[in-house]
Amino acid sequence: MAKKVTVVGAGFYGSTTAQRLAEYNIFDEVVLTDIVEGKAEGLALDMNQSRSIEGFETKVTGATTGTDGSGYEATANSDIVVITAGLPRKPGMSRMDLLEVNAGIVRGVTEAIVASSPNAVIIVVSNPLDEMTALAQIASKLPKNQVMGQAGMLDTARFTTFVAEALDVKVGSVTTLTLGSHGDTMVPVPSHCTVDGKPLGDLLDQAKIDELVERTRKGGAEIVGLLKTGSAYYAPSAAAARMAKAVAEDSGAVMPVCAWVDGEYGIEGVYLGVEAEIGATGVKKVIETKLTDDELAGLKEAAEAVRSKQADVAGL
Repeated sequence: MAKKVTVVGAGFYGSTTAQRLAEYNIFDEVVLTDIVEGKAEGLALDMNQSRSIEGFETKVTGATTGTDGSGYEATANSDIVVITAGLPRKPGMSRMDLLEVNAGIVRGVTEAIVASSPNAVIIVVSNPLDEMTALAQIASKLPKNQVMGQAGMLDTARFTTFVAEALDVKVGSVTTLTLGSHGDTMVPVPSHCTVDGKPLGDLLDQAKIDELVERTRKGGAEIVGLLKTGSAYYAPSAAAARMAKAVAEDSGAVMPVCAWVDGEYGIEGVYLGVEAEIGATGVKKVIETKLTDDELAGLKEAAEAVRSKQADVAGL
């Protein structure tokens, strides 16, 4: 079992992820880092003081890091690293608007991390997600299975929520799935959506399903627009933490994640949102889910949309 996990970036997303990981009580240590002096240390102190209340023993360590790679010694020998560093979206911004600025941040962070944790499994959550996942793999030089991105878990959770609300049922009775990119070419998969085992198409007409699909694609922007400053972090942090837990426990859980696809679905050489079996080595294998012709076409369209952008990040 993994003993040490690092979360890079102590904003709302990163700090909430660190708290969730600590409260799982399966790690010896959770390290939280940030470039703002004292921020990570203060949050870590606060989290540690909640241990006796919440009943967990995991030690939380805070560390201030620099863009020159300083401060990362606290993260040494991490088994898992969650990279949340980067600027969040503002109202009116797309994820792609963050490409160049976040590319520099993610590259620097990744290089600093692997210098002291060369065997870590890396989970990327920085936007634009698919491109930053590809960049982290290039910068780390790790095997592609050890670098993955968090997107499908979050998008699927949003789709599930919207379906449950539309039908006024418990979220636990709803099963949904989203694949593709974390953005405009996201591919919700209605053919794999059920409510208490009944196909979604038996309960909602196609127009309503299409409406929920579109709301899912724009789920992050809806929250950004309401908050006006900042972006979502409760659901995203829950998704990232669950992925890290699956790695730590070598559970083999099948989750929708951004993983390297090389032949599956007839798609070659690209990071893309697919279902994958997650364990101690990261992505153990990509699971090919049976899709309708339209869904498969959408997935292939998503792959081509992100392929050229992922090629571009190599030089950023």
